[in-house]
Amino acid sequence: MLVPEAPQKAESIFHRNLATFAANRLAMASAVVVVLFVLMAVLAPFVAPHDPNETDLFRRMQPPAWLPGGEWSYALGCDALGRDILSRIIYGARISIFIGTAVILVATSIGILAGLASGYLRGWVDVVISRIVDILLGFPYLIFAIGLMAMMGPGLWNIILALAYKEWVIPCRVVRGETLVTRELEYVEAARALGASRWHIMLREILPNILSPVIVVSTIRMAHVIILEASLSFLGLGVQPPTASWGSMVADGRAFILEAWWVSTFPGLAILLLVLAINVASQGLRDAFDPRFQE
Repeated sequence: MLVPEAPQKAESIFHRNLATFAANRLAMASAVVVVLFVLMAVLAPFVAPHDPNETDLFRRMQPPAWLPGGEWSYALGCDALGRDILSRIIYGARISIFIGTAVILVATSIGILAGLASGYLRGWVDVVISRIVDILLGFPYLIFAIGLMAMMGPGLWNIILALAYKEWVIPCRVVRGETLVTRELEYVEAARALGASRWHIMLREILPNILSPVIVVSTIRMAHVIILEASLSFLGLGVQPPTASWGSMVADGRAFILEAWWVSTFPGLAILLLVLAINVASQGLRDAFDPRFQE
């Protein structure tokens, strides 16, 4: 009789925590900003005023609309090739959000499976997975990603693989720690006594009750992944031209930052705004879903 009660209790706790998050105005406002960025990326062909790769040397380094010489049809100005910066920022949001989402989904999936196996099976499985995690944590993330990109070459899918290659260790450690605690609870013992298989217990009994901290950690890590993607693109190891990427846009304007500051500034502000919004929303998620931060 104890087995079906745990998912129902977990569901009620989830709804209560969700209401707590909704009551946090700053976190909700940040979540709205993130949603607006996502909508901007999805609807890029409809909201971008120009083709992001259309060049016009007659508009080279054209300033934003509110500065002398600017045009309202190019509200944020143009870059060294006369491309509309606003349109490239809108299309660049697609790259950053897609890579961030893809890396987090792949890394979290791997981390959940590895963490469940490590925390529940224990023994040599725990030893092997824990040593792999320790080795990967010993490498600086950005340098590790640069090395992988240098071997695989630049490209969209390569950068996803390079970032996910180490990112999975974070959710793995969280899931392992939660599994070590949950595996000793009464409803798990009841399922084990009823003859449930190991995978049934891990995926149907333990996993639904440890998802809250995993969601919080994954949301926080997404902002970190977006910064890493922008860093790799800034170094020329990410998405290659002419595809719009915020990191490469910042790199394109560094040679003339004094006379055409808008070329690098506006993509940098886009990175800042999105990452800040994700971090604040993640803070709200942590305060609402992590029992250690609840009164």
